[in-house]
Amino acid sequence: MPETNTSTATPRRFAVLGCGRMGRFHASRLLQDERSQVMALFDIDQSAAEALRRDLLPDAVVSSSLEGLLRRDDVDAAVICTPTSSHFEHVTACRQRGWAVLCEKPLADTAQATKRLIMSVRNDGPPFAIAYQRRSSALYRTLRREVLSGRWGAIRSVGSHTSERWQQTIAGTWRDDPEINIGGFLGDAGSHKVDALFFVTGLDVAEVFARSDKCGSRVEIVTSMSAVSTDGIPITMDFVGNANYLAEDLHVHCEEADLMIRDMRAWIARGNVVEPLTPMEEESQPVETFLNLLDGTAPNVAPVECAWPVFALTQATLESAAAGRAVEVLSQ
Repeated sequence: MPETNTSTATPRRFAVLGCGRMGRFHASRLLQDERSQVMALFDIDQSAAEALRRDLLPDAVVSSSLEGLLRRDDVDAAVICTPTSSHFEHVTACRQRGWAVLCEKPLADTAQATKRLIMSVRNDGPPFAIAYQRRSSALYRTLRREVLSGRWGAIRSVGSHTSERWQQTIAGTWRDDPEINIGGFLGDAGSHKVDALFFVTGLDVAEVFARSDKCGSRVEIVTSMSAVSTDGIPITMDFVGNANYLAEDLHVHCEEADLMIRDMRAWIARGNVVEPLTPMEEESQPVETFLNLLDGTAPNVAPVECAWPVFALTQATLESAAAGRAVEVLSQ
């Protein structure tokens, strides 16, 4: 029988790999859920792991090496929040150890590594999910429900705007290193919104034309793209990583209605009247949905297969911006 979210269930025992901002975020979620217990912490910067232990998890053990962490016999699952360039190594090692894995996005930093991880997870092994937060969000799940229901007719066009005060925070971090954070703002924070495009609409993208600007940083800060789906639907997306506030707008224009996320609320427009979109789906977050998956009480909302469309569109966008021409988006 699957475990339930009660105090009598045996907690899942977790290791957290990568103890920076996202490691702290997921660790705090694990701490708040009685179905989980954080046993071990690992970061290549041991001081980051020590700080997380001191601030939130005094009973967790800090491992000084990946090899030491993998020798532990008191861990069942791992949350991987290390830089993208380390994901292939860390995901592979944890899964070979038999641990279930929740991995931060993007899945990997190259096409070869992404494909190899997808094939490995597909074949067998413990549960695996990607921490695409919008797949747990009530806003995006509600919009997906309505768009894919078909009740509003076919999609005519899609527009997405993303802005964040991101460049102002990355100096001296791995996010400003093009060898580690490929694609800059688009590849890092923007990947959630690229995934949301596929999650909400179910579209496949055929071709993209893009422009990018590093704005004085070492990685891309501002990127805009104009794309077309495999069935000819126009898609526009822009990513502004040096804004002064956080915004995520997504407009899906259908034959009978416009379905939108605007100002962090869901809307529907018909006959030139804009109204709140109801009812809303339940709010959740990746740690909760991953624990639901492990309990067997819910399906995997972010399976490994969702990694390829995001990787392929991101890479085509960067190639287009560098070459100044339209680029085909590769299928897996």
